[in-house]
Amino acid sequence: MIRIHEKTLKDLEFFTVLEQISEHTITALGKKAVLTVLPIEVETQLIRELDYVHEYLSSFDNDNRIPNHGFEPISKELKLLKIENTYLEVQSLQKLISISLTANSIVKFLEKFKDYYSKLQQYSQHIEITTSIIEQVDAVVDRFGDIKDDASPELAVLRRDINKLKGKINSSFSSALTRYHGLDYLDDIRESVVDNRRVLAVKAMYRRKVKGAIMGGSKTGSIVYIEPETTLQHTRELNNLEYEEKEEVIKILKELTDYIRLFLPLLNDYQGFLTRIDIISAKAKYAKSMNAILPEITDDRSMYLRDAYHPLLYLTNKEKGEKTCPQTIGLNKDNRIIVISGPNAGGKSITLKTVGLLQVMLQSGMLIPVHERSTVCLFDRIVTDIGDNQSIENHLSTYSYRLKQMNYFLKKVNNKTLFLIDEFGTGSDPELGGALAETFLEVFYDRKAFGIITTHYSNLKLLANELPHMQNANMLFNERSLEPMYKLVTGQAGSSFTFEVAQKNGIPYSLINKSKKKIERGKVRFDATIAKLQKQRSRLEKTEQSLKANEKKKLTEAEKLEETNAKIQKKLESYQELYDSNQRLIYLGQKVNDLAEKFQNNKKKRELMAELFRLVQIENSKRKKLSAKQQKAEKAKEKQIQQEAEKKVAVIRKKKKEAKQKEVVIEKPKPILKVGDRVRMHDGRAIGSIDRIEKGKATVNYGMFTTNANLDLLELVEAKK
Repeated sequence: MIRIHEKTLKDLEFFTVLEQISEHTITALGKKAVLTVLPIEVETQLIRELDYVHEYLSSFDNDNRIPNHGFEPISKELKLLKIENTYLEVQSLQKLISISLTANSIVKFLEKFKDYYSKLQQYSQHIEITTSIIEQVDAVVDRFGDIKDDASPELAVLRRDINKLKGKINSSFSSALTRYHGLDYLDDIRESVVDNRRVLAVKAMYRRKVKGAIMGGSKTGSIVYIEPETTLQHTRELNNLEYEEKEEVIKILKELTDYIRLFLPLLNDYQGFLTRIDIISAKAKYAKSMNAILPEITDDRSMYLRDAYHPLLYLTNKEKGEKTCPQTIGLNKDNRIIVISGPNAGGKSITLKTVGLLQVMLQSGMLIPVHERSTVCLFDRIVTDIGDNQSIENHLSTYSYRLKQMNYFLKKVNNKTLFLIDEFGTGSDPELGGALAETFLEVFYDRKAFGIITTHYSNLKLLANELPHMQNANMLFNERSLEPMYKLVTGQAGSSFTFEVAQKNGIPYSLINKSKKKIERGKVRFDATIAKLQKQRSRLEKTEQSLKANEKKKLTEAEKLEETNAKIQKKLESYQELYDSNQRLIYLGQKVNDLAEKFQNNKKKRELMAELFRLVQIENSKRKKLSAKQQKAEKAKEKQIQQEAEKKVAVIRKKKKEAKQKEVVIEKPKPILKVGDRVRMHDGRAIGSIDRIEKGKATVNYGMFTTNANLDLLELVEAKK
């Protein structure tokens, strides 16, 4: 059985979380129910609730979204149904239809997609799907909310008679209106309506001339409103019929209510089911707002929260657009208690509250914002002592209150308890309070309880260092800027940086130095040593990160070099094969050339053929006996190697050509052409002499003919001597 005290929930601001979740509900009953959520005491029920929320959360990321579950509360209707001889009005009947349709649609949907929502489908199995209520109400009430004429034979007859009578009333009134208008007894407005009845607007002087009932008059008294006598008789008859109609409607509603009364347990289930779905939906929406998940729940006494966020802090910073620092912390059988130390405003308390609030949320059926590789366990009891606990109402000092809390802890703490204590041991004389706190901590340790405490006491830091299943931790602090880094590091106690922070805040150094002399030298040295170790640890962490980065970089470079080496090796092998093949072909070519020369000299065909045949045999003896498929593969390989070589050669040639083109050619100054110079065209071979030069053109004589050409197109062969 899980038991978590209300004080613990208040300390951890659990009720603020409930208020935030309630904002995601869509029904009044759901909102009210969320605000009463408490940690679930039975473990099996808790696991089921977590599964429901996890499945609902998954519906946001797939195409099969769970249908809308909104409904109007039917609590008043359920109370009326429990009372005999009562009946439901049409508006209440419409609410029952709506809630029946909504519940049926969700149950059918979960049945259809039970592979996706197996746990929710199991939960909805006890909800009966029935259309009886809907059909019975639809038979009586139309879509406009009126009772249908055929709801009963008697009602049909009554409404038919009422309609006939209304026709007679209109007819008799029209007749009286025409008659008295002709006699000029009526005012210009002729008629009006009083108490939903049509009346004649009679001039006051003729009121005795018109037979009927006086229904009133105008403010000035010039007009008297009279209902004609013939119409009056029909109206009285209509009132009787309308009364009978009303009685018949009540009778029908009573019969319908009596029928629905049979479904009272089902309607109760509908409302309870949809309210629960609203709670689950609100929890899932809240989880989505902070990227919360369902971590692995282990039966071992261990928990590991990786990248855990404080929900309230995360959502507040998200609204402001600010970053929230996550914490990673773990507890297990070999490391049951963590003692967090360090300067004030460094994040110790928020780390403590993060662990406590996430644990309480999880044990209340809520998903938590942690990394997916986190693991959690369940505790039977969670006890806390957080914040300023001075009680004005009970006239208790902080220390007295804390002693009462410690007494409560001593009674309740066991191996299935998680205790969270902020500023452990404060409120009394530091030495005496520290000694008492150390004793309490030893008791909790001996009982194998799990816990996290924050403290400034050196003796508690030393105790955590001495006991095997207890560990020191500190919040990192930038020793240069003296700013908190909001990062928890386990394995080492933290310095309070008391004098350093005081100096940063403008306290004169002389006063700080005087303060140092007033306390034990050993304690100052101890705190200074811790501060020094913290600085060294910080530097080592930075060095470690740098080394890891360099190692990763070197590994990447080594892999690239190996890959390049393998490619080069492969290419070398290919070129070697190509070279050997070419050398063999050159050798064969030389042999054939020698035989050709020999044949040219002696013209002996037989000798030539014999030599050629012997050469072919020698070459064939060198070759392996390959199948047709292997030969084909060898040829393809050779062809591929040759193509690669040609590509490489083409690239080299292209590069040489480009390099050659890029070379700067120093052009010689162009000679000035004169009459008598021997010249030729740039693209021609014929040489002629210049006879005349006019306007940039020259007349060139080639002996047999002359031609005109631009001077730019001519090239000097020999200048005139």
